[in-house]
Amino acid sequence: MNLSNSAPLHGLTVLELGHSVAAPYAGLILSELGARVIKVENPHTGDYARGWGPPFHKADATVFHALNRGKESITLDFENPQDLALLKQLILDSDAVIQNLRPGLLAKFGLDVEEMRHQAPGLIWVDIGAFGKTGPLSSKLGYDPLAQASSGIMSVTGEADRPPVRVGVSLVDMGSGMWAVIGLLSALFERNKNGQGAQIATSLFETGLAWMTIPLAAYAVAGEVRKPHGSGLAEIVPYQAFEAKDGWVMIAAGNDKLFSKLCQSLPGLQDVGDDPRFALNRDRVKLRYELLPKIEAIVHVMNASEVCEALDAGGVPNCLLLSIDKVWTHPQTEAVGILTEADGLKWVGLPFTVDDARPTSGGAAPTLGAHNETLRQEYKK
Repeated sequence: MNLSNSAPLHGLTVLELGHSVAAPYAGLILSELGARVIKVENPHTGDYARGWGPPFHKADATVFHALNRGKESITLDFENPQDLALLKQLILDSDAVIQNLRPGLLAKFGLDVEEMRHQAPGLIWVDIGAFGKTGPLSSKLGYDPLAQASSGIMSVTGEADRPPVRVGVSLVDMGSGMWAVIGLLSALFERNKNGQGAQIATSLFETGLAWMTIPLAAYAVAGEVRKPHGSGLAEIVPYQAFEAKDGWVMIAAGNDKLFSKLCQSLPGLQDVGDDPRFALNRDRVKLRYELLPKIEAIVHVMNASEVCEALDAGGVPNCLLLSIDKVWTHPQTEAVGILTEADGLKWVGLPFTVDDARPTSGGAAPTLGAHNETLRQEYKK
């Protein structure tokens, strides 16, 4: 599904006052769905992500290319009166604005959201903050690892009694971008009914709390402060990676029936499957440190492929633990068609299809200020 009149969001203009990951990822989603996304950048530095490398593709880091395909770039100096006037015009002429600038920056230059919404009643304004609009941390600056640390994600990630680690991808940043898009689309749906825009707000901290829904519920009910379980899970056993002779296998026996099948599938586990102490997951969780070594001992003397074949035959969910290079070349990655081509390279597209077609703009990430001339001419009064 290339950018065309049939793209889901064709005709929608979104102004992205964003940098780094959260707002640009929101803009990428909208761009891939067919919206026109105009990215406003600082003329001196551009989006900070342009320098987040190596590796680099052409002049910019691959981080920037991965998050900004299909957009237009205009550079505006907020301290320049003409540029500030053009910015206001761009805002008022857009269907929606997504911004994740530092708190108070827009107000410093006289950009009042309520006034702009008064002038453009249909405007949808989306704020992506660090710690939320109110509260003692509302003025703090924020990045993904700060949200992972403050929301509890890092406390349940890694291994018990080891130094804290963050999740290896920017899931809070990207999740915040997703929530921003969900909020924007819900406001757009409402605007189509009554013509009125809305102000949407999310933050990295709130996104982190949302990802912590289950551990926080456990604390609310039982006062349980959970420790990390490595590749495992607090609520389900066995549900983790096991080391074979030549690699790691992730095994997810997510219910009692699957645990029984696991014990029937791997040689030497039949007695474990017959042990009534392990029949119910609620008991296996309590006895995890007795049960897991029994499974580890069996898997450790097998090749990873042998483990997977045995579990596949027995109907037990499993997979090999793959490194990035193996993921990139895996036939399943190719089969689902999530890699999209742009600017001579392949990039990861949106993780869904519409009528078996994956939405994509097909566009490349813009160089800094690539559309300065065309946009200034278009919006010239």
